Amino acid sequence: MGCAKTSRNTSPVSSSDCARGIDVFSVPLDHDTSSHVIRPGIPRLIELVISLLTLVLSAPLWATAAVLVRLTSSGAAFFSQERIGRRGQRFILYKIRTMTDNARGPAITTSGDRRVTRLGRILRKFKIDELPQLWNVVKGDMSLVGPRPEVPEYVRLEDPLWAQVLSVRPGITDPVTIKLRDEETLLAQVQQERERYYLDVLQPYKLQGYISYLERRSWSTDLRVLGQTLIAVVAPRNEQQDVRRVKND
Repeated sequence: MGCAKTSRNTSPVSSSDCARGIDVFSVPLDHDTSSHVIRPGIPRLIELVISLLTLVLSAPLWATAAVLVRLTSSGAAFFSQERIGRRGQRFILYKIRTMTDNARGPAITTSGDRRVTRLGRILRKFKIDELPQLWNVVKGDMSLVGPRPEVPEYVRLEDPLWAQVLSVRPGITDPVTIKLRDEETLLAQVQQERERYYLDVLQPYKLQGYISYLERRSWSTDLRVLGQTLIAVVAPRNEQQDVRRVKND
């Protein structure tokens, strides 16, 4: 399986990512999604225990971040937004607020987005703003590993790809998210209308990648994804270099 130049049905990820990738993280560009078997990941009980423990152990970190948000900008410390979950059901996703209060504009963000606060950029870089989503996992809205949930206006329930993706709970992380961890910088370099590019290029790629992983997943691959996510957050690679490769592929 290889990488190709970016188009609706090809990967916007660099060839170097493919070379470093693991089979379970591979996204077949010619993947047939007409028939599939979605495999289960980490058992719900184990996932619940992991989420509760992580939520408690990380409380000093996310609580401190929430206090700093309140001290450095007006508005609430936490941000909530409606997303589409399993079987098309809507739920409220929680994050630490990283944008100015009552920010308006597209649901996608790019690097240099003026809506993002100075503190928010730091929280986003180290994914600290995502920690409240562990509560979504505890509630049963989300899983630790699974397709990232989208806002309602970006979901096409009549699309067969979406029907497959929405057969499972959305997740905090997944292999596609790890590959596109610098998505905001990539979108900032797009010359055309960025929201259109996201819907026509990035989102179809994500959907096929989600399905590809769900057909191969197991509790052990889910744990592997969590480990890869931790490494990507704690010891990120040179992101700007990777983005240049994406542009030149």
